[in-house]
Amino acid sequence: MSTQAQPGGQGLPPLAGVSHPVGEEIRVRGQVQGVGFRPTVWRLAHACGVVGDVCNDSDGVLIHAWAQAWALQRFIDSLSAECPPLARIDAIERHELTEAAAASDFRIVASVAGPVQTGVTPDAMICADCATDIADPANRRYRYPFTNCTHCGPRLSIIQAIPYDRENTTMAEFAMCDACRAEYDDPADRRFHAQPLACPVCGPRAWLESRDGARVAADDPCRSASLLLRHGAIIAIKGIGGFQLACDAADETAVARLRRLKRRERKPFALMARDLQAVRRYCTPDETELSLLRSAGGPIVILRADGAQCVAASVAPGVGTLGFMLPSTPLHRLLMESIDTALVVTSGNTSGEPPCIDNADARARLGRIADVFLMHDRDIVRRVDDSVARVVHGEPRMLRRARGYAPAPLLLAEGFADTPAVLAMGGELKNTFCLARDAQAVVSHHIGDLEDALTYADYRRSVTHYLRLFEHEPEIVALDFHPEYLSRKIGYDLARTWQVPVVEVQHHHAHLAACMAENGIALDAPSMLGVALDGLGYGDDGVLWGGEFMLADYRGFTRLGTFKPVAMPGGTRAIEEPWRNAYAHLLAAFDWRGLTRQYGGLDIQRFLSSRPRPALDAMIAQGVNSPLASSVGRLFDAVAATLGLCRERVLYEGQAAIELEALVDPYVLHDDSDAHAYPFEINSIVPDGLRCIEPRPMWEALLDDLLRGTPVPVIAARFHKGLAMAVVRMVECLADLLTGPVDARSVALSGGVFQNHILFEQVAGRLGAAGFRVLTHRQVPANDGGLSLGQAVVAAAQRRNGVH
Repeated sequence: MSTQAQPGGQGLPPLAGVSHPVGEEIRVRGQVQGVGFRPTVWRLAHACGVVGDVCNDSDGVLIHAWAQAWALQRFIDSLSAECPPLARIDAIERHELTEAAAASDFRIVASVAGPVQTGVTPDAMICADCATDIADPANRRYRYPFTNCTHCGPRLSIIQAIPYDRENTTMAEFAMCDACRAEYDDPADRRFHAQPLACPVCGPRAWLESRDGARVAADDPCRSASLLLRHGAIIAIKGIGGFQLACDAADETAVARLRRLKRRERKPFALMARDLQAVRRYCTPDETELSLLRSAGGPIVILRADGAQCVAASVAPGVGTLGFMLPSTPLHRLLMESIDTALVVTSGNTSGEPPCIDNADARARLGRIADVFLMHDRDIVRRVDDSVARVVHGEPRMLRRARGYAPAPLLLAEGFADTPAVLAMGGELKNTFCLARDAQAVVSHHIGDLEDALTYADYRRSVTHYLRLFEHEPEIVALDFHPEYLSRKIGYDLARTWQVPVVEVQHHHAHLAACMAENGIALDAPSMLGVALDGLGYGDDGVLWGGEFMLADYRGFTRLGTFKPVAMPGGTRAIEEPWRNAYAHLLAAFDWRGLTRQYGGLDIQRFLSSRPRPALDAMIAQGVNSPLASSVGRLFDAVAATLGLCRERVLYEGQAAIELEALVDPYVLHDDSDAHAYPFEINSIVPDGLRCIEPRPMWEALLDDLLRGTPVPVIAARFHKGLAMAVVRMVECLADLLTGPVDARSVALSGGVFQNHILFEQVAGRLGAAGFRVLTHRQVPANDGGLSLGQAVVAAAQRRNGVH
């Protein structure tokens, strides 16, 4: 007999009426290693009168159990009902055992090695019990900064191989003392087989160190560091997945100094607060945001900066939001204990580089930034940045998936059970890569922008680590169309070395496929509409895309609509200097003479008159370093520059759009008539037959408002609302044209532009009101951090369909 049940015991064979003990082999799949699952099984087995054993192996957790049928059923049901906090059960499979029980009790037995099928648990935020331990003077772990148990602590950042046992982590060099060993060996203790288990007697140690490498005398390094922070110091902290730089968020001098030394001119800094009460001084989070802050993942949560207190102006200029997290480790908790305000806690690097994870590297790279180092001697295997999330449209959504979330596997829907081993290389910016096999996809932690040499090296190293960790031997390599992406070039090199096929996946198709995959769309589901709005992606016609409407499934897509392509004079310089996009868009909507005649008194016209227009005109006319792009990201840049935001230069990716979003007047957005929103036209492009969103009417209305002296926040609101209405109208238009076996009432939304919460809520809300089923991102980012998942499922689908 062999049966499979979802968590909760559904679909099980009828065992009622069997009066003698029965035996079963029970396979539990999911996130079940390193999370206290075996001691939970042990405890429940004893409570239910079950005998047998449990072990970890390469497939998850394996249980041999004998009991009366009713007791065995109760035991199975309890596995799901009393699952440990960090565990996730994906499936329970049951097979009848005909042999009699070999034991009279229930035991936890040694792990069994084999080909890896199970997952690696993400690093987890300090739990309430460990927080109580380090605050209790009577506890032997009082103020010990490496306290952990099976419900919290490092995982991905210290693991070197599966199964997740101590000898396969960087804790192997710390021999447990007798007291820790007793806890480790006791199934009734919450520290049973907690692999990073340690105490002040036998575990890692922390210390303070000056920038010249000398140890700083301190009985309590965390308490001393806290005092230094309150006196204006910048401290480099060795966290769970890498170094961080911290200073007092209320000290404008310290924050400005950190910006200058870190070379991070304007991009917002993340903040840490001691507790939720401290967060509420600066923001007013709702219940969903509070739950996200205190969750085991412990991400940075983007909140409205609407509290009674303010941080230094240099913390988050021009955005109207603050990114807060709570202390994720005992070390951070001890550091924050006497600080009732907020700290800036940002990545330990110079902008653009990956954060340091090694003590020596941190001394070399951060010595000119930090006044003092808070060091420790537990090695970090791999860099894991802080995750970033935001509650949008009532639900938590990942903006950056790393600590606390990666590399928990994502389950793929019906049809992907026999997926071959795929390695998907991801994109160029916000890179992640993905390992897919059978019905699971493991998306890596956030890697970053591969343009930086150190990040590129970290990417190559991380790919190698993951392949080894998961014993993944790729049969297919999936990558982006763009010929200059470094991830693509590495992918081709690896495919040639392994002699496996390559699948090239169009950028926006990958975005939409990722959205479909995380929403559980089956492989053979009918094609559906998709809207992909972002900065730039290489189209299959060699043109840069970024505002696309598609009919798509996993195997392929048909492009149905787009935004009007507009030149990017200067190529990549147009991304860095938004005025170039403003010029190109205004020139595409009007000729210069007409623009001057109608709007010659405007500041943007005077500004553009001072630029080298003849040279720009020649570049655009001849197509020299002025590629056409249908990018909605560049449209945002053009509008922002026209309104005077980031006109000459952006200092970080997306700055112009982010600052434009922050200015939106909420009354105009929500309460003003839709008739005041800026209009867009929908035309047909001949001979392609594509539907095209033409922004010329929007530009006329916007410039007319500028002439009338309309406030910029009102203009920003009318632009956002008008753009959302144009997207919805295009979807409705395309849906009406569709025929045949397609799903014309479902729409997938993806691409980095949909991280604009105003645009997203307007589009999703209006589509929902129009009767569409709207598929959106939650588990992986809508930006390029989700590309690798989409590439992986497209490659798997095409391989199954015989396309190479």
